[in-house]
Amino acid sequence: MTACIKYAYALNGPEAGQRLEHGHLVEVLRADQLGWVHLDATDPEAPDWIAHNLPYLDPAVHESLTVTATRSRATRIGDGMLVVLRGVNMNEGRDPEDMVAVRMWVDENRIVTLSRQRVRALEDICNALDTGQGPETAGAFLDMLAERLNARLEPLVMELDTETDGLETQVIGDPDQSLRKRIVAMRLQVIEFYRHCSPQVQALRAVEEAAPPFLAETDRLGLAETRQSLTRQVENLAEMRDSLAVLREELSGQISDRLNRHMYFLSIISAIFLPLGFLTGLLGINVGGMPGASSPIAFWLVCGGLSTVVLAQLMVLRRARWL
Repeated sequence: MTACIKYAYALNGPEAGQRLEHGHLVEVLRADQLGWVHLDATDPEAPDWIAHNLPYLDPAVHESLTVTATRSRATRIGDGMLVVLRGVNMNEGRDPEDMVAVRMWVDENRIVTLSRQRVRALEDICNALDTGQGPETAGAFLDMLAERLNARLEPLVMELDTETDGLETQVIGDPDQSLRKRIVAMRLQVIEFYRHCSPQVQALRAVEEAAPPFLAETDRLGLAETRQSLTRQVENLAEMRDSLAVLREELSGQISDRLNRHMYFLSIISAIFLPLGFLTGLLGINVGGMPGASSPIAFWLVCGGLSTVVLAQLMVLRRARWL
């Protein structure tokens, strides 16, 4: 099998659920039997393979399937649809919010998908086909893919929601400087999820509204249910994004208030000891004629005088409402 082909299946007909070799795969994709092929978008042979074996596809479809950067969308072209969906990145060493794009062309007789990284939702479909429980129509395939992509996103959003609630308690109860980094990191994660998931809601709605011939009523209802679930998650992400922004401002405000209190306390201490330092410095000069230099009680008189000055300062500060 060509290196750019990751896996290929017949979805209906006498070979339903069976893996296809390259030669027979091309025949299935050109026939009335429904076939599915998944290509590695990073392989330089992928664009040539599509152009050579699927020449009947619109040139715009060729370009959209192999473009490096893309966003979730769905466009009907004739009796088929160009669909781009995204799923949580479950690959080792990758951030979950760096979602993986699945580009696909879907019509009644063929499904062509491409991705630049491993997509677990597509592997779920492979496993279902191997056990004889996979989709048998293009609409069922699209419905199952959207559902599996959403199934891996939902627990992550719930986990972020729970963590956000925990941060609210910590910020209000016992704020700490280390919370700032956690809040910023979580907010960036939530923003990244929102950026990818929000257009995906519109893409699923576009599939429903386009009503291509291969989309049965049951498939449309399944996509609608997935879209509703995804919409709730997008709303949760938007709420978390705003909550984390408020928490960051609240944390900054509390840290600033704490610093101001400390500086205020230090200012009071400085105000009290500044005149005391002046007086003790004045009495400590080494010149003749200092009063009380030979008196045995002069030290205690000076201490009493300094205490009186401190009491007078405290009264003045209290009257001025500094204390």
